[in-house]
Amino acid sequence: MPDVQGPPGAPELDRVARWLRDARRIVVLTGAGISTESGIADFRGPNGLWTKNPGAEKTATLSHYLSSRDVRVQAWRNRINSGIWEAQPNAGHRALAELERRRDDAFDMLVTQNIDGLHHAAGSDPARIVEIHGNVRDVKCLSCDWRAPMHTALDRVRAGEDDPECPECGGILKSATISFGENLVADDLERSQLAAAHADLFLALGTSLGVYPAAGLPELALRAGATLVVANAESTPFDTYADAVLRDPLGRLLTELVALV
Repeated sequence: MPDVQGPPGAPELDRVARWLRDARRIVVLTGAGISTESGIADFRGPNGLWTKNPGAEKTATLSHYLSSRDVRVQAWRNRINSGIWEAQPNAGHRALAELERRRDDAFDMLVTQNIDGLHHAAGSDPARIVEIHGNVRDVKCLSCDWRAPMHTALDRVRAGEDDPECPECGGILKSATISFGENLVADDLERSQLAAAHADLFLALGTSLGVYPAAGLPELALRAGATLVVANAESTPFDTYADAVLRDPLGRLLTELVALV
């Protein structure tokens, strides 16, 4: 399959832009790579959080989080010190929101593996966003249905609680994200799979396509005959099946691409 690697504005981008103009159902999947330009580090890239510190992955693994108070204490420290709270949408997020406006008739769904909420902040339609791995801006109880904005728990940590408990039942609190070993929200997964299976153009942006079931979405799209575009700094398992593979920084690339639509 062709490998599109020219600079933004190169003739190859005209071809991808034409697919966007002509598509009847567009589905987009985004991963950590779209948020790196907002100062949020990815996990598995060369400079990723888990690449540099493999032990940090324990805080995102449900079994470790449930069984170890030390892991939870570290997780709350990480949340307090995370740069995610100051992060702002970058050009890539804004370009996708603009693409949605330009192709409102065809833009079906934006599925994101990210938990940062930046697609919402950039102005994408919340009804079309599926945060398949949840959102760090809320906190939830793992024993009951209690849920609240994350700042309510972070304020307690700043006040001295290193492992705050649920105010309703005393259960363990965690960010409203999907940890390893935790089931996805069934409705979110079903909506994403149905959208992928009915897409005629599927864009995988800033994702390694190595974490399932989200990584299975482009496979569903390909089975349905969709055109697949992969844009990621590193290679992915789907590069050989894609109709176009792009390597340029996503903010610049998507801005130039959407301008051609």
